[in-house]
Amino acid sequence: MKKFLLFFVSIVLVLAACNQEKEQEFDASKKFIEEITELKEYFQIPGLAISVEKEGEIIQEEYMGYSDLNSQTKLNEETLFPIASLTKVFSGVLLLKLVEQGKLSLEDSLTKYFPELPIEKPIQIKHILSHTSQGDEIGEYFYYSFRFGMLTNVIEKASGTSFEEYLQSEIVEPLGLKNTYLLKDSLQVAKNNLLLVKPYFIEDGIKDGFVDYGYSASAGIITNLEDLAIFNNALDNNTLITKTSKEKMFSGLHDSLPYGYGIFSQTFNGTRLIWAYGQYDCYSSLLLKIPSKNLTLTLLANNNLMSDPARLIYGDVTSSLFALSFLKNYSIEDSTMRLLETEKSLETKKKLENENFYRKKLLAQALASSFMSRFDLQEMETSKIVLKKVFTDHPNYHDYADLNLMHTLSFLKDVAFYRDLESFNDFDRQIEEIGHKLLKDDPQNPYLNMYLGTYYSRRGNEGKAFYYFKNIVEANNFSRNWYTSEAENWIKKNKPDYKMSNAK
Repeated sequence: MKKFLLFFVSIVLVLAACNQEKEQEFDASKKFIEEITELKEYFQIPGLAISVEKEGEIIQEEYMGYSDLNSQTKLNEETLFPIASLTKVFSGVLLLKLVEQGKLSLEDSLTKYFPELPIEKPIQIKHILSHTSQGDEIGEYFYYSFRFGMLTNVIEKASGTSFEEYLQSEIVEPLGLKNTYLLKDSLQVAKNNLLLVKPYFIEDGIKDGFVDYGYSASAGIITNLEDLAIFNNALDNNTLITKTSKEKMFSGLHDSLPYGYGIFSQTFNGTRLIWAYGQYDCYSSLLLKIPSKNLTLTLLANNNLMSDPARLIYGDVTSSLFALSFLKNYSIEDSTMRLLETEKSLETKKKLENENFYRKKLLAQALASSFMSRFDLQEMETSKIVLKKVFTDHPNYHDYADLNLMHTLSFLKDVAFYRDLESFNDFDRQIEEIGHKLLKDDPQNPYLNMYLGTYYSRRGNEGKAFYYFKNIVEANNFSRNWYTSEAENWIKKNKPDYKMSNAK
């Protein structure tokens, strides 16, 4: 009888623990959806598709809003989204498969596939795949680069077939993906009756956008949540590539870099995060994995404000409020912390268990508010208030400052400048100190040089401005980008006698 009672009690305790775990999951799920809804409205996203997977099972799937505002057509599971640079994850898998098949080495020189290319530096496939091919020290610095598109030709030459055919034979067909295509043109969409979500952007309200047609190893796949879940499970279960290849893909060249081979990899608060994002002018996407918890978040949107405000191009997913909501509710499991603060809530003293997370959340909100101040100047005030809260509570900003914080501070000055507001000097000291500190570690960084060049130019210090703009145009082994043109134009206007013989 005693043994029976002990057995009965143990069963009750197990069931109670299971129920508690389910209740916690429900609470996390409910809070997460509330916050994502708040962000959808904040960023004026017409349609948003959401999936949360745990241990291979979809535990949450939501379709918010519209695929077509004009016809009031709602999103559903059949809606297809252009995923932009999430395509790079597929390409990373294809390249690792070629390595497994003995058709390619990541140490192959780029000249093996582009013999006509005048390359002075010893650039290898792994450098293109990890976005470390630019600058003087190949393989040491991460600069997100359009060079990734060159891997289209690498895949085709190594596989002996077209990029489309290799994608089909190695991923689409084996996994039975019924809704995954390379987007070619509008004729393809009409002929195959593809339910492509309509594109939008913000400019004095929500406006009709346009579709970026064409594809490469960098971007061009259209798909839906169902197929992405299948692909993600295959990656988790080592169905597409071996566990060894997957770890190589997730790790990349070395731990100090934020990018592996075709996918981002970082550690935040002791937790490893594997992620990727996509951003077109009128679409955005996010894939975020927490391997230690077997959790994956997938988000698809039909404007670009899920990605663009967070400056994910700099390699830190915790600058995204969408990512932070997921981590807050599913990783650190703190449902009491607000996602977006108000001036009033910031005045309330809080006893925080996750101080570092809270600071990161505030910085992400300040970054988002600075971006949204382009459309609403009240957001400029919000960003200022949040930043002052951070700097007051954490005056040691030299220790946590990064490229995203530098962007926030510089962008606020941009908005003030283009809106013809009075001089905005609230954070000039931080801009100078943070900019100079970050450049010591990364002197060729084009974004840092652009921020400081612009800053000193608007202050009337042409000497210092010239120094930073010259760093951009004379940088060795960098592909041309918008910042190259901006720097060249400033020099031509302000230093007409300077010969830009080294400009690339």
